[in-house]
Amino acid sequence: MTQTIKDKVRTFVIENFLFGDTAYELADDASLIENDIIDSTGVLELVAFIEDDFGIAMADADIVPQNLDSLARISAFIEAKGAVPVSA
Repeated sequence: MTQTIKDKVRTFVIENFLFGDTAYELADDASLIENDIIDSTGVLELVAFIEDDFGIAMADADIVPQNLDSLARISAFIEAKGAVPVSA
């Protein structure tokens, strides 16, 4: 089964920022910053994940809440860049 971009991002967030707590209800449009799920260091980890797993280079101008503050925004950003998941 192929994971969607949103599923892959959700898995990364749960494993890395919620420490595998799958009981946490993470809505697609929930703010990762306002809900204290990620901080500035977490944003850097998220950027590294996006670049490594989807093969896109993120410019400084791309690293803004409009692109990275929720699962929906992250997925839309990745899709807009035309990225394809890199096989593991």
